Amino acid sequence: MQKLITFFLSKSIGLYINILSYIAPQKASRLAYKFFSEPRDGRLSKESLPDILKEAEAEIITHDNFIFQTYVWKGNHTKVLLVHGWESNASRWELFIPYLKKAGCTIIAVDAPAHGLSSGHEFSVPRYSEFLDIVVKKLEPQYMVGHSMGGATALHYQFYYPNDNIEKMVILGAPSDLNTLLKNYAGMLSLNLNVIQLLKKHFFKHFRIKTDEFSGSIFASQIKVKGFVAHDVKDEVVSFKEGKKIAEAWPNVEFVVTKGLGHSMHDDELYKKIYTFLFEK
Repeated sequence: MQKLITFFLSKSIGLYINILSYIAPQKASRLAYKFFSEPRDGRLSKESLPDILKEAEAEIITHDNFIFQTYVWKGNHTKVLLVHGWESNASRWELFIPYLKKAGCTIIAVDAPAHGLSSGHEFSVPRYSEFLDIVVKKLEPQYMVGHSMGGATALHYQFYYPNDNIEKMVILGAPSDLNTLLKNYAGMLSLNLNVIQLLKKHFFKHFRIKTDEFSGSIFASQIKVKGFVAHDVKDEVVSFKEGKKIAEAWPNVEFVVTKGLGHSMHDDELYKKIYTFLFEK
């Protein structure tokens, strides 16, 4: 029943935006972007933090009137930065963190904009990248691991803010092309071509982003550090083709194809392979 309600609600919102696109295009553009960029899940409460985050040292970083939450599990001089994805938070790494603790490294995790305990209502890859740049410069991790939109952001970050301190990157279940995300979003709400064009204009006006050029495969093609890309053939959230596209463009990458892990990519065997990639010479 809930799925049916969600379906009709999505189509009703899409119909409303479609109509607005002809009579009030600016309002239609703002509304379409709002539903595209505002997560509905992934928030945390200080009063009920997951146990894994209670174990870490929490620190708030401020940037341009935004508050970003970071968590650090202290270890040795080797540091790993964990970058979660859409409608998630730093606790999504709970099953992976024990593998990193086994290596004795220092673990750094962040809450994305509008997620976890970080401020804001809108998520965008460019803003997330700005935050990562601050964290990397301050804490100097050598390794970066990103899942889903966190993986896409990691690629964007290393393309726009190339940092020699980053030696290896792991990208899990990440989308590649912004145009694909927009197409999927339009399909979910049954948005017409007029709305899609309005959204593309919005991205260029507010972020100077040309959607045809905003692509993880383009970013990966210019990244020199060693990469590890994993994607599941049964991923129902982000198509396997997206991960393959990223891997084929990356000059120095190991591509791992999984089956049956879905989008979450939680798996002991996969985590062992990531451990080997990161820590074994």
